[in-house]
Amino acid sequence: MATILANNLTLAYETHGDPAAPPVLLVMGLGTPLTSWPPDLVEGLVEMGYYVIRFDNRDCGLSSSMDHLGTPNLPLAFVKHALGWPLKPPYTLHDMAEDALALLAALRLGPVHVVGASMGGMIAQIMAARAPLRVRSLTSIMSSSGRRSLPGPTRAARQALLRRPKKGSDRGQLISHMMQTFRAIASPCYPTPEKQLRRMMEISLQRNGNRAGAARQMVAVAAAADRSDLLATIRCPALVIHGAADPLVPVACGIDTARAIPNATLHVIEGMGHDLPPQLIERLLALIDVHLHGNMAAQAGRLGVTQAHLDGGGRFP
Repeated sequence: MATILANNLTLAYETHGDPAAPPVLLVMGLGTPLTSWPPDLVEGLVEMGYYVIRFDNRDCGLSSSMDHLGTPNLPLAFVKHALGWPLKPPYTLHDMAEDALALLAALRLGPVHVVGASMGGMIAQIMAARAPLRVRSLTSIMSSSGRRSLPGPTRAARQALLRRPKKGSDRGQLISHMMQTFRAIASPCYPTPEKQLRRMMEISLQRNGNRAGAARQMVAVAAAADRSDLLATIRCPALVIHGAADPLVPVACGIDTARAIPNATLHVIEGMGHDLPPQLIERLLALIDVHLHGNMAAQAGRLGVTQAHLDGGGRFP
């Protein structure tokens, strides 16, 4: 496993494909290591002619742990968030965006296509707004603008996310707990097969056992300001993908994100929850490929695709 010093942290990363191909940076979500990107999606991007970079965010996987910043009180943090009281996170999403930009600089990569999922979508949004010369295009999946008026998780999704495994749980019990949490937010119409889901959780647990790190990331998300004004400054082509059945980040959040970004393209997928189910990988690859190839063609003066753009009163594709 490769590691590199970036933003004064050690970041673990993997690369796939031809380094001479157009680079795509994958940014994963809350408490989930780089292995949470489905292998079929990564391999599909490589087969379509992209150079794929994925990495563990700070406080996750094999990247630097921030244990010296302490373990936050999550119930208290969520009460403060619900009441609109200020939160003091151990670090911010902007700090995490700086990590990703520093990784690109350390790898000496030019402008990249950035694809982020959930919290990773928030980080990708900040990257696109703050570093327009480094981001060629943005794909934000199952994410949000952070607008305070947007709906939050369902009660069941929130409880699943906050539920902790029993003290003294062995490996098998921990994996069962993780599977139960995953099912609570996953796509109702596209369930991940039991054997595949268990293997996913085994790989994730083996690589990432830092629950305090996930808590610190969660507080960073809760403390984040409304990004609407920031999103309005994004000038790179943007694609927003969201599941109509997402119980954790409701579809209204994706719609709002697309409205906030000038000329963004929105795709709402019926039956999709807060995951990247195997049944939808080909569809996701097709959407991302059209977006990336279309933007590369446009930059070269050869627009090869027709994109439906979303404005304040537009139709949702």
